Amino acid sequence: MAPLKSLEQDHPHIDSSFQSFCASLGILSVEDFLLNDHYEFAAIAERQPNSERIKQGIREIFSIIDGQRQPLLNGMELLDDALRNKLVLSTGCDGIDLLLEGGLREGQLTELVGPSSSGKTQVCLQAASNVAKKQMGHRVIYIDTSNSFSPQRIACFVDLAEGRRLQNVMNNIFCQSVFDIFTMFRVLHQLESNMRSQRGPQMVRLIIVDSISSLITPILGGSGSHGHALMVSAGYLLKKLAHEHNLAVLVTNHTVGGEGGVPKPALGETWKSIPHVRLLLSRDRENNATTVSIVKHSSVVCLCLSTLSEMPKLRLIDSSYLYIHPEQGAFLLLYH
Repeated sequence: MAPLKSLEQDHPHIDSSFQSFCASLGILSVEDFLLNDHYEFAAIAERQPNSERIKQGIREIFSIIDGQRQPLLNGMELLDDALRNKLVLSTGCDGIDLLLEGGLREGQLTELVGPSSSGKTQVCLQAASNVAKKQMGHRVIYIDTSNSFSPQRIACFVDLAEGRRLQNVMNNIFCQSVFDIFTMFRVLHQLESNMRSQRGPQMVRLIIVDSISSLITPILGGSGSHGHALMVSAGYLLKKLAHEHNLAVLVTNHTVGGEGGVPKPALGETWKSIPHVRLLLSRDRENNATTVSIVKHSSVVCLCLSTLSEMPKLRLIDSSYLYIHPEQGAFLLLYH
C-alpha cells in the first residue's frame, strides 16, 4: 500500500488538502490510515471547514483497501504456495543455514539481534554475496542505514580469481543509503512499484535492512503513538513485500539493557511480534567467540540431542564451528 501522495493522480479526492489534514494526524500512507482509530479520525474530519471533501477522500481510501484485499486461502493452498513459490536462500554460512534448515526463507522476515561488533553486518554481507552469486541474475537490495556496507568485504566472499563472477555478483547487489524511516518508506514503495512490473531473471530475491533499529529508535520517544505506528507500518510493509513477491527479508536490530542488566532486543514488545525468525548473536570477548541462537522461528523445530557427549561439531568458514546444544536447541560458536 502506497504513500497518500502517490495516490493523488488516480484519486482526485486524495488531494494536497486531504494529505495535509492526514499529515497533521501523523497519517502519511494507507498503512498509517489502517492503524488509526477511524471513528476518531471521522470525528475530527467533521469539525473541518471542508469536511465533505475529507470524507470523500476517506471513502476513496476504503475503496483502495477493498480492492487490494487478498482472497481467503485454505491450508492446502497455503502449503502449496510455500512449497512451490517460497524458496530457501543460503546465507553462505553453513552453520547458520543448518540452524535455519537451509537458510533464509522467502516470504519471511528474519531478524538478527545483537550488540555492536557481534557479527550482524558480516552475516548480512555474506548473505548478500551468496544470494547474488547463487541466484544468478536475481537482485539483492541492501538498505544501509549506518554506512556499514563494504564492497571490499563482499569481494572477499567471492573467488577473486574469477573476475567475471565477481562482476556479476557486484552488479546484482544494489545498495541504498537511508538515514531516516521516511526515506526508507519512499525506497520500499518505489521498489514495490518496480517489482509489480518485473518478471523473469531480474527479480529481487533478498532485501536487507542494516539496521532497522537505527531508523526506528529516533521516532519512538515521546508520549504519542505516532512512532509506534510508523514502526508497525515498516514491519508490515517489509512482510508484505516478502509474501507477495516471494522474497526474503533480513534486518538487524541492536540490544539494550534489560532487567538485571541482561541485554535484550531493542524496539520493545510491539516489534517483537513482527519477525518470523529471530536470531540472537552474543559475543564472548574473553574467548573471542560469538554465539548465535534461535530465539523465534515460525517453522523450524529446534534440534535436541540426548547427551552433551553426543554434541556434534561442524567446521564452518575459517576456524568456525557449529555446536548443537541438547537442551537449548541449536546454536553456533564462531571462533575468530
